[in-house]
Amino acid sequence: MNLRKKIKNDLKYMMWGIGALLPPAAFFYLLECYTHNPFMEVRPWAQLFNIVLFELLAGILFCLTGRLRAAYWILGGVSMVFGIANAYVVRFRTNPIVPWDILSWRTAASVADNYDFTPDKRMLAVTLAFAAVLAALSFVKLRMGKLVFWKRCIPGACLAAVLVLFAGVLQQESFQNAHRLYNKLFTPVFMTEVDGIPVTFVMNLAYMSIEKPKDYSADEAKALLAQYEKTDEAAAYVTGQDMDDAAYANGTGADGELPNIIVVMNESFADLAVLGDFQTNRDATPYLHSLQQGAENTVTGMLNVSVCGGNTANTEFEFLTGNTMAFLPQGSIPYQQYITGERLSLASYLKELGYQTVATHPYNASGWERDTVYPWLGFDESIFKEGYYGAQYVRNYISDISCVQKIIQLYEEKEEGKPLFIFNVTMQNHGGYQDTYPNFTPEIAVEGADSISLEQYLSLTELSDQSLEQLISYFSGVEEKTVVVFFGDHQPGDAVAEPILAMNGMHWNTLDEEQLKLRYQVPYVIWANYDIAEAQNADTSANYLGAEVLARAGVPVDAYRNFLLGLKEDYPVLSAVRTVDADGTELPAAGETEELEGYRKLQYYMLFDWKEES
Repeated sequence: MNLRKKIKNDLKYMMWGIGALLPPAAFFYLLECYTHNPFMEVRPWAQLFNIVLFELLAGILFCLTGRLRAAYWILGGVSMVFGIANAYVVRFRTNPIVPWDILSWRTAASVADNYDFTPDKRMLAVTLAFAAVLAALSFVKLRMGKLVFWKRCIPGACLAAVLVLFAGVLQQESFQNAHRLYNKLFTPVFMTEVDGIPVTFVMNLAYMSIEKPKDYSADEAKALLAQYEKTDEAAAYVTGQDMDDAAYANGTGADGELPNIIVVMNESFADLAVLGDFQTNRDATPYLHSLQQGAENTVTGMLNVSVCGGNTANTEFEFLTGNTMAFLPQGSIPYQQYITGERLSLASYLKELGYQTVATHPYNASGWERDTVYPWLGFDESIFKEGYYGAQYVRNYISDISCVQKIIQLYEEKEEGKPLFIFNVTMQNHGGYQDTYPNFTPEIAVEGADSISLEQYLSLTELSDQSLEQLISYFSGVEEKTVVVFFGDHQPGDAVAEPILAMNGMHWNTLDEEQLKLRYQVPYVIWANYDIAEAQNADTSANYLGAEVLARAGVPVDAYRNFLLGLKEDYPVLSAVRTVDADGTELPAAGETEELEGYRKLQYYMLFDWKEES
């Protein structure tokens, strides 16, 4: 009888123990349900590992609070909030939340008012399910008796140690491969779908800091850089253009005059025709298209970037520094993570040549910490929203036309005889695109697509196209040699692109690798008011563009950009999404070759060792 009673009690405690494990597992599945079906898409081992993470967190919270119900409520509440936030981030930016987004909360908050946060049916259903589970758990009464806090902390610390060790195991490539965990950071949506959001987040934590490249030394990097302290790469880069090596060497340019360089990185500007065919009631960007038809003294092509739908600062980083996101973790923001002091950049180099360097952005100075980063990159002056007196607004943002007017003002007020470098990041076309505004009426419509977001986006690009025409028209009439560079930072988010993708038999979250590359292409233009060699379909990537601008404009090129021009001959496109060799062969992103390893080492030196070693 006693044995039967003991077995009955043991079974009861076993059932209670199993029951105690169910809520954390439920929280994991509900968290995933905000964006996808975890039962069908998350791989079996990954499901187990995600549940283990949640069980460990629940145990730690139980030890800290002393009440199992409180532990459940905290874990469930945080999971629900995180799930909602991640669903909105995926909706607005395509990519899910990554650890580095924590550093970007101020930037996200500054533009939040311009997005539509209306929950969809899926979000409402999952949130109601979360609420129901949390309400049901109000009946849980289990406590840790009368143990004082420090005694509860002992098992809590043990569980925390297990959690840290388990996270370390999840970050090991051998373990990931053995258990079919997907670890390709350049496809983050798919990664979260098959690995689960918590496991993906933990795996990404391994990339909060950057390891040194294999066999790296600062002396070796400096020696490699020293090999490019010459000008023949730049002189040979542009065929058909007569360049005087002696003039390059002493920093005067081919005829002794350094041109003004005006760069406009246009927010979300893209030509969505790269995604497939669609018809509009009129051409949204006729001036851009006219330049692409072989305009005099003009270079055009597609620019391969490393971001889509957001993270503008990363395209800035690639253009200004010549570094590539291909060697950095997906989702990382170098402006916030890796630039912690003075760094070499296009701005600092042009400043050495005698340029006046100005960065201007008609929005908040704190966005992506630009007010801190721009001086570190060598800009003499940074102008933000407060400096755009009397600016015109389109929707809730300062217009591109006002940016053009600011550029013209800066040119007309510059020191006489001193060349000017302006880096302008626009704001007019920033998402979201779903609301209506009294100061903006979309006029571009797409046949067969009933999408307010798409119509508004295309109508905004029409205004950008007009501002580009006004900018080039102005500098066509000035006597000083001037180069205008124009490119988009990234394509708009999925809400804009989806109708066009659907027309062409694609869907945003089922794109294959070839289709995905189309989402990372934007047009670029290099125009000059003096003779330069023309080129069409001159596709490149953002890390090379700064060097190309100098070479095509006849400006002396420094050692790092000389290296980049040489590398481009072998790898014309290099981004976080794709690497293309000279034969047009697609290589794995940031593939391992001797030349690319040299680039990786130079980039590490530039980012982390340059200041200490210089």
